[in-house]
Amino acid sequence: MYTRKIFPVKGVIMWTRRHILLFLLLASIPVFLFDVLRWKWLHVPWLPLGVLGTAVAFIVSFKNNASYDRLWEARKIWGGIVNTSRSWTIMVKDFITNKHAKIPVKDVELKSIKRELVHRHVAWLTALRYQLRKDKPWESHLKNQKSNKEFRESQYTLLEDNVPIEEVIAPYISKDEFEAIFRKGNQASQLLGIQSKRLAELMDQGLIEDFRHMEMMAMLTELYTLQGKSERIKNFPYPRQFATLNYVFVWVFILLVPFGIMEGFEVIGDRIISDLNENPAYFEITQNLQLFIGKHFVWFSIPFSALISWVFHTMEAIGENTENPFEGGPNDVPITDLSRGIEIDIRQLIDDTDIPEPYQWQNDIVM
Repeated sequence: MYTRKIFPVKGVIMWTRRHILLFLLLASIPVFLFDVLRWKWLHVPWLPLGVLGTAVAFIVSFKNNASYDRLWEARKIWGGIVNTSRSWTIMVKDFITNKHAKIPVKDVELKSIKRELVHRHVAWLTALRYQLRKDKPWESHLKNQKSNKEFRESQYTLLEDNVPIEEVIAPYISKDEFEAIFRKGNQASQLLGIQSKRLAELMDQGLIEDFRHMEMMAMLTELYTLQGKSERIKNFPYPRQFATLNYVFVWVFILLVPFGIMEGFEVIGDRIISDLNENPAYFEITQNLQLFIGKHFVWFSIPFSALISWVFHTMEAIGENTENPFEGGPNDVPITDLSRGIEIDIRQLIDDTDIPEPYQWQNDIVM
């Protein structure tokens, strides 16, 4: 998943350039019929079109607000994962001691146990983000849109698309655990289950006393809760009836916009001709140019129609591409980077070795 540090105008234009050309074409057709073929009846009064545009703007705003709420909730969930991971590591570091042990163990073994629990937590983070990166049917059509696909291929690569989960998760857990979790469907849930079982074993050995065991189990419960919240967003899309109708309404407005503003531009052209008749230009060339512009001023409606259409369509597209905050788009929650940041932080807390480096930004995009 990715987040843009900046999203320059150039990037927006490149992303939407095909639609810009389409809007110019759609605006040119009615103007050609209106001005060249003299179909002067071919226009729509601006008043009802303005009402329609206002309604569409409200609908687009509603969708964008709902999409942003999904994105922001996802970011808050992963903020919770960051904080809970640190809390879990502090408990692992300070709660597992020989103070109540039935048979005390060496400091080296204590450190190995703490490292095991922290590494298994990193494996949980890895399994969770891979699960969240899996394509859902409602996400695939967006990822495979030509503009989105082209942008992804040219600007960044997604780790989860190129490196299998087995390869990434293997260094953090034992071979038996590896085989056990991949026999089940939800690897992240299985890893938390293994953590719970391991805590029970440590309590039986007296390395964790009852109260501290309860506190650590509460942390695992919180991690289950945060995982469930992430899965809720991932597995339940923005309601398609709203998304589909919103898309249809925007395109109805886009198709009608050229018909609504042509007459207004023709009025401006008639005014240019009227002013020219009242105050003739001193130079004949200038007078002919102004007369030509006045007669064909309606063609200036083409860029304005395209601009209005582009604004509405781009806002609708932004909402659509914000609906699914874990699919790996350039403006999604950067769970890959967050996972690596958590790993570095918690492994440093236990003085672990061979700590990996942070992921590098790719064209101002962080995974």
